[in-house]
Parts: sequence; structure tokens; C-alpha cells
Amino acid sequence: MYHIITVEREFGSGAGQIAEELANRLGWKLWDHALTEEIAKVANVNPEAVMSCDERRGSAFHRMVKTFWRGSYERSIPLSGDAIPFDTDRFVTITEQVMQKVADQGNCVIVGRGAPYFLRQHPDAFHVFLYAPRQEKIRRLREMGKSEHEAEELVDTVDADRSDFVRHYFNADWPTRCLYHMMINTSVGNENVLSMIVDTLKTLENRRAGPRLVCEPEVVKR
Repeated sequence: MYHIITVEREFGSGAGQIAEELANRLGWKLWDHALTEEIAKVANVNPEAVMSCDERRGSAFHRMVKTFWRGSYERSIPLSGDAIPFDTDRFVTITEQVMQKVADQGNCVIVGRGAPYFLRQHPDAFHVFLYAPRQEKIRRLREMGKSEHEAEELVDTVDADRSDFVRHYFNADWPTRCLYHMMINTSVGNENVLSMIVDTLKTLENRRAGPRLVCEPEVVKR
């Protein structure tokens, strides 16, 4: 029934690791770093050049697009560099094309990059949002080697950029709660999060019909 899982998340909630473990458990392909590489290939730009862009330089929308390029792999922070090689309008157009191609292949876990918005009408997509209390996110980032100041700054700024991005390109709040089948607080532990997702998928599969999402945020055409 569901052959795609999108994992949207608050920064620092541990979603990258959870998505990787979920893909391994299901035997599905993980689209996180691989998605960035595929978008770079279609855009004909160097993924290293994109990933090297400074998180705190350039226009507000450059910061937004860098946030989505980065995905959930918090270990890739900090970033450094000078410029985005393409603008956000082109980024969104190419990302939508790649996202649809990835979804058509199925059996995959997609991390971030606006996936629940791009795939909001896809019947085989199961959408999950992961969040955590602020101190839990800071704790996770500290365990990954961030200083207290770095962790606090990232938690306070990255999601604000994501929110602005979604508001600008999809005319919607972030997160748009009605898009998601599940919203889970990761402070309950990664294993519990994984069990809840897998058990829910099994339950819906046994029913042979999952809940139909009727949420439809308006997409701003550019």
C-alpha cells in the first residue's frame, strides 16, 4: 500500500539517523545524501559546491535553499563557501522533478527537501514529522560535537529558514500538520519511534486502506 515514507523534521531531532535505520529495517532505499547528489546531477552543478555554501552568508532565500540541500544529515554542519550556483526557483523546479522520479521508483525513505509538499497527492506516500523539545535537540547536537553555542544557534535558525521556505513556495505553515500521518516526539527514543512507524504501516497494510489525507496547501507558482 505505502511504498514511500517521507520524513520531515525539526533540526536536531535525530531524523537523519532514524530515517537511515528505518530504511535499513524495511530494506528500502534511503534518499538523503543520494537525493542531493541526484538533484545536483540534474541541475548540472557540483554537489560539493552546493554543500560548501556558507550557512550564514547570502540572501535569506539562499539560506533557505541551503537548508533544504543539506537535508537531515546534521554531521555535515558547519558549511563553508561563498555562493549558491543556482537560484531557489530553479532549485524548487528541479527538486520537484527529481522527487516525482524517486517516488515513482517506490520502496524508499525520503528525508526533508519539502518531500511531503511535493508528494502531498501521491497515494503511496506515508508522511512522518519528527520533532523534539529544544533541550533534547541541543543534547543530540552536543553529542555530535557541537558546542553549546553552535547547537543553540542551529536549533534557533535552521527551522526558521525552513518555515520561511515553505511559506514562500507552498503558501503554507511549517509544519502543515494535516499533511502528516504521524507526528512523533523523538525524545521517546529512536527505537520507539521506529517501532511506532513500522507498526502503524503494518496496521494500515492489514486494513488494506490507510487514512486519506485531504490537506491541500496551495502551491505558489513561480
